[in-house]
Amino acid sequence: MMLDIADIADLADPLLNEGQETLSGVILAGGKSRRIGGAHIAMLPFSNEKLIHRQIRHMKKLCAEIIVVTNEPRTFLPIVDSDIRIITDFYHDKGPLGGMHAAFSLAAYSDVWLVGCDMPYVSYEAARLLLEKKRDSGCDAALPFIKERLHPWHGIYDRRCVEIIPSLIDRNQSRVDPFLHAIRYEGIVQSSFESSGIDASFVTRMSTQEEYERTLFTIATSGKGCS
Repeated sequence: MMLDIADIADLADPLLNEGQETLSGVILAGGKSRRIGGAHIAMLPFSNEKLIHRQIRHMKKLCAEIIVVTNEPRTFLPIVDSDIRIITDFYHDKGPLGGMHAAFSLAAYSDVWLVGCDMPYVSYEAARLLLEKKRDSGCDAALPFIKERLHPWHGIYDRRCVEIIPSLIDRNQSRVDPFLHAIRYEGIVQSSFESSGIDASFVTRMSTQEEYERTLFTIATSGKGCS
């Protein structure tokens, strides 16, 4: 269903499927650069399904709701199930922060798993580990720290982080770094994921034709990411 930013109360918890948490899964599918070869990245074929369908399928294993944030709702409405929420930015053309603001504003649950639409290996096992870290620490977010780099995408955030974003946008900030400096987050290092049997490739992103073709080649030759 189509929703704009509005004040909403918590939705009643649905009957959770086995393994699901009271967690909102959000796919950020906006941005003018989200295209490869003229096609939206989320629509690219990936292991016999569209990338967006793969992401939703994996995220549903953990999340009680799935949200797609996009300024192209007509692209997504015909191809996702009716239980997937499609929302648009309140702050248009404000980069990732605009999409994050929309997601945090309309998420039904306090905890929000945020991924980019260009991430082919999203991992609900990694998200579960991050969720446990966030809840145990009481911080604003839990983020992967892989190969000496912090990855804001594939992180678990508290929706209260939305309160920080309007002031950043008012100062013409649209990048994620100033937002991260304003919240309390905990990082989980690569070895912690690997000791739990989780491949750190879940933070992989694709932004070019070459990266897309490289990912397809990896799948074809190793079987990685086929599940």
